[in-house]
Amino acid sequence: MNIRIFQKISDIPATEWNLLVRNNNPFLKHEFLVALETQGCVGQQSGWLPCHIAIFENDELRAAMPLYKKYNSSGEFVFDYAWADAYTKHGLNYYPKLVSAIPYTPAIGQRFLCRPDDESKYIPLLLDACLSLAKEIGASSLHCLFPDKNTHQTLQNHGLISRYDCQFYWHNSGYQSFDDFLQKLTSRKRKNIKQERRKVRNAGITFRILDGRTATSNDWQNFTHFYEKNHIDKWNTPKFNHGFFTQVANTLAEQIVLVLADHEGRCVAGALMYRSDTHLYGRHWGALEQFDALHFETCYYQGIEYCIRENLQCFEPGVQGEHKIARGFIPTRTVSNHWISDLRFADGIKNYCKQEKTAVDNYISGLESSIPYRKNEETE
Repeated sequence: MNIRIFQKISDIPATEWNLLVRNNNPFLKHEFLVALETQGCVGQQSGWLPCHIAIFENDELRAAMPLYKKYNSSGEFVFDYAWADAYTKHGLNYYPKLVSAIPYTPAIGQRFLCRPDDESKYIPLLLDACLSLAKEIGASSLHCLFPDKNTHQTLQNHGLISRYDCQFYWHNSGYQSFDDFLQKLTSRKRKNIKQERRKVRNAGITFRILDGRTATSNDWQNFTHFYEKNHIDKWNTPKFNHGFFTQVANTLAEQIVLVLADHEGRCVAGALMYRSDTHLYGRHWGALEQFDALHFETCYYQGIEYCIRENLQCFEPGVQGEHKIARGFIPTRTVSNHWISDLRFADGIKNYCKQEKTAVDNYISGLESSIPYRKNEETE
């Protein structure tokens, strides 16, 4: 058995890595992670330094883990700035830390890659390798963000702290059409969605649904401009770039879902989504002009229609947004796991996370009355 740390994922065999990825998850694919590194989205300038772990037996890749050494908390979507401040106030260094996550991508998925029958053997080995690396580099902590249920349970069993949050997901209940989905909503919510879609149609906007093969270079130039404008308008720094978008379009063509909105011969808005075998993931959006309800149509309704047409089970549209509930998305608890080296801080953070879990559970319970689906006994 040979356990190695890689600073470039391109040094790990792509075919062998992808064989360990379940459900064809696009963000865990070798091609996605390579594009992040080759196009400068991660690296020294961003504070995301790759240190991926791979386990080989007889020269065959048997287990792996996407892992980054971090010198900031940017692009994680699990906010630990208060933890870093507490370290600073006590004269201690919170950075570097180790993070197992997909950079800038708050989507649930594997973090310990191996075949299902090998989990009991390799997950402890990968975790031990992480903790050994953390001690070697003087990292304050290890953070596993948005792991799948199996990974979360395993890490919890190994004593890592669980931390919870909330996102909003749409689930496909075997709908045959968008109208079939609408029939499951209360009349008020159904009417509101129809009005929003009608406003977009009446504005003369049409849509194109493209993948990596059908989207042209001009389409990607337009989308990159929308994406960058959206970030700059919000005083944020764009994390991805044109090179990244075109690279994943070429290497993950069938998993790209690019929604472009046209108005009077011009492309005016777009949303980039990715798909696995069962899920659709909404990621980025931007627009040149403001049209009433265009964001809802481009980012949500077009995605829901795509899921119904392609028989995908779940649509994860990204973080935040109680407004998603009225459009059919259900509040769903997400989780991350954390190992803290300093036991004094570990105890305090563990208590904090317990209190936070109660707050998240209360928040989700408070949203139940807003869920727009008709109860079984309701008739119209």
